[in-house]
Amino acid sequence: MNQPVLGIDIGGSALKFAPVDTDTGQLTAPAQSLSLPQPATATALLESVRECRSIFSATKSFGVGFPGVVKSGVISLAPHLDKSLVGHDWLTDLKSLTNSPVALLNDADAAALAEMQFGAGSQNGTILLITLGTGIGSALIRDGFLVPNTEFGHLLLGDTEAEDLAAATVRTRKNLSWDEYGARLNQYLLEMERLLTPDLIIIGGGISENFKRFQASLHLNADIVPARLGNNAGLIGAALATTLAAN
Repeated sequence: MNQPVLGIDIGGSALKFAPVDTDTGQLTAPAQSLSLPQPATATALLESVRECRSIFSATKSFGVGFPGVVKSGVISLAPHLDKSLVGHDWLTDLKSLTNSPVALLNDADAAALAEMQFGAGSQNGTILLITLGTGIGSALIRDGFLVPNTEFGHLLLGDTEAEDLAAATVRTRKNLSWDEYGARLNQYLLEMERLLTPDLIIIGGGISENFKRFQASLHLNADIVPARLGNNAGLIGAALATTLAAN
């Protein structure tokens, strides 16, 4: 086994992290979490990453899944974090923490990498992965190639942004039943299907553990399945991305 790589998945309320065997996709220790700093500035988040690394100090390389758009290490969209992050070269900050390979990528793209390698996304065709949490993340895969930074969670359905309609937090905030929530999610996914005609839709994020509770409300032509790696897909993919950064 190669030395484990630390995978860090930044969400809208917490950082989830664990060491990962990138040959198998298995966690080598149970995942842990830290509360998201407030405000979530570049400096505060860097300190959180430093703390994650101190907890699993045996890992040298690490990857970070970020809830926004990342292009060449620069944050260009961070809808749920501090606005000062936009335009910041955060990858350079992260590289200052180690001499080993470091990766920074969109969190849903990280989940997609993991599902492509170890989970439900290994088939050819068009695959859409949707992560449901504080917001909605998205990743688009075509015949094994990832189209990065799609951000389909900000799609407008009428006057309503998709995140405000069907993010996982909407269900709890509005006290929706699983059927009511499933109907909202189905409305969003039908529009995604109309635009992209995917062969497979993968539902990720913590809510994927409850997939069977709202599955009956989803009426799509595409096959639809929960992420096989569950809510760990993002951190596994972030760790896996370091193998690409090293090449």
